[in-house]
Amino acid sequence: MRSFVTINPVTETPLNRYELLNDFQLSESIENCHKAQCDWKLKPLEERAKIINNIGETLLKEKANLSRLMTEEMGKLLSQSEEEIELCAAICTWTAENGPNILADEARDIDDEKRGIITYSPVGVIYGIQPWNYPSYQVVRYSISNLMAGNGVLLKHAQNVTGTGKLLEDIYEQAGLPKGLFKALIISHEQSDTVITNDRVRGVTLTGSSAAGRQIAQKSAAVLKKTVLELGSNDAFIVLDDADIEQAVEICVAGRIYNNGETCIAAKRFIIVESVYEAFKDAYVKAMSNLSMGDPMKDNVDLGPMARKDLRDDLHKQVENSVKAGAILLCGGEVPDRKGYFYPATVLENVLPGQPAYEDELFGPVASLIKADNAKDALRIANNSRFGLGGGIITQDEAAAIELAKNYFDTGMVFINTFGLAVPNMPFGGVKNSGYGNEHGGFGMKEFVNAKSLILSK
Repeated sequence: MRSFVTINPVTETPLNRYELLNDFQLSESIENCHKAQCDWKLKPLEERAKIINNIGETLLKEKANLSRLMTEEMGKLLSQSEEEIELCAAICTWTAENGPNILADEARDIDDEKRGIITYSPVGVIYGIQPWNYPSYQVVRYSISNLMAGNGVLLKHAQNVTGTGKLLEDIYEQAGLPKGLFKALIISHEQSDTVITNDRVRGVTLTGSSAAGRQIAQKSAAVLKKTVLELGSNDAFIVLDDADIEQAVEICVAGRIYNNGETCIAAKRFIIVESVYEAFKDAYVKAMSNLSMGDPMKDNVDLGPMARKDLRDDLHKQVENSVKAGAILLCGGEVPDRKGYFYPATVLENVLPGQPAYEDELFGPVASLIKADNAKDALRIANNSRFGLGGGIITQDEAAAIELAKNYFDTGMVFINTFGLAVPNMPFGGVKNSGYGNEHGGFGMKEFVNAKSLILSK
């Protein structure tokens, strides 16, 4: 296959055809990125920050075009595409404002005869393999921090959002980034393996499934290259006995259906203590049943289509297999007879170990309700997962929730009485099968740098 076509998930009609790079073009792109990085790494931090700030401003100028393209390619609500661009711009602004201080040299006093300087040297070209669910944010998240650090950036985007990757490359160059320093590669999986082994590439970052993470980690380790992996999860949101049920339902609906439910840190398992379980269930099923599903370009739509037919079909199989294993369908759960890759808001209860709805990541608008005896039991169930990206606690006792989150919740992120996505000044990353490494909050800027020691005499 030397070309492919992107498909609109609402209309099931073709959008654009793209040609894969040949091996010579791929090699040339990598070499050009390396050459551009050799100059870029010598630019003062403040100069890099200025261009990154310009990227944020250019993203906002192109928000209408970029957000529309994202919705056409993967089906998220247009309003949420616009929010995604605003988040990307905020990441650029925060990085530009804080990057020079975070990456500044640090002086250390060693002893009576020696002193030290720690300098954060960029390592070279970083290769990012990114998914389709946040077509701009996933790219901005790793690329902006690495450009601030002085690295070059290569991108292999998911095929169905190829147009977004190419438009981002244009936006970066419009903002003044040197040509070739950020390159969207349209390549096959086999060619991707050659990028990992290319000597010019010094680090690899992936956002994707746990299975993909294992493969990329193994291939990178074989050539002794560092990786950062942000992988899947089946995040648990815990509703405690003192929770405001109306607030809890509002948070848990948004947490499950935002981005059509296709979010790595979406709320997926809802663990409710027994004393409020029935009240929460009744209100939650009613709210999920009342959501409107339709064209994501239109107003007053709560849920768009899933990004691809295979993703919709796989999700439906997970629901069916969970029901066969004892889960009870409370609403949804049927593929609608209409054009487009739609799947309704779905709620399951009697979700037990061994069922896909308990064990796996359901990457779409399907919620799993699980009853717990008390807060201790709820945390036991929440942590009884091979994943550990995010989670949530809903309670009126914020201080107690903070202690539970700090000491007992085995995840990288915990939302207390809220649901959200990434925050530019807070770390983003997971544990267990959800990966390793952090992005945002300055942490991503130091993932692919050499903390170099300079030792001098006094």
